[in-house]
Amino acid sequence: MARNVAALPFIFQHVALMPDVHLGKGALVGSVIATREAIIPAAVGVDIGCGMNALPTPNLAHQLDGKLKQIRSAVESAIPTDFSENKDVEKVVSNWPRWSDFPQLHPGVQREVGKAIKQLGSLSGGNHSLEVCLDTENQVWFR
Repeated sequence: MARNVAALPFIFQHVALMPDVHLGKGALVGSVIATREAIIPAAVGVDIGCGMNALPTPNLAHQLDGKLKQIRSAVESAIPTDFSENKDVEKVVSNWPRWSDFPQLHPGVQREVGKAIKQLGSLSGGNHSLEVCLDTENQVWFR
């Protein structure tokens, strides 16, 4: 499956596979599929509802020198990690009207709605991660 995806004409450079990669419904779970001028909706979040963003920061690479441990500690104290979940769920999350659509989008997982609400915005476990990355201009991004 990874070879087939990697051969698609809009793949940017390569497909990356994490150590725990496994078959999923829309793509390989634990894969990173960078594309150019294309979006593959089924490649993120089909199996467990996870999602992904890339967020630029105002920082440049040289501003991180000697601070990565401090940044990691700050992230881990602010965001639930491993298999933890948010203790306090913000009203904007719990009041989101589309939670009622969840069982129709993911049949058979009605019991998981409460868990999904508590894990929204977490780094969870398995192949969920946060990366500190640099772009071609050395701007720092979180992904």
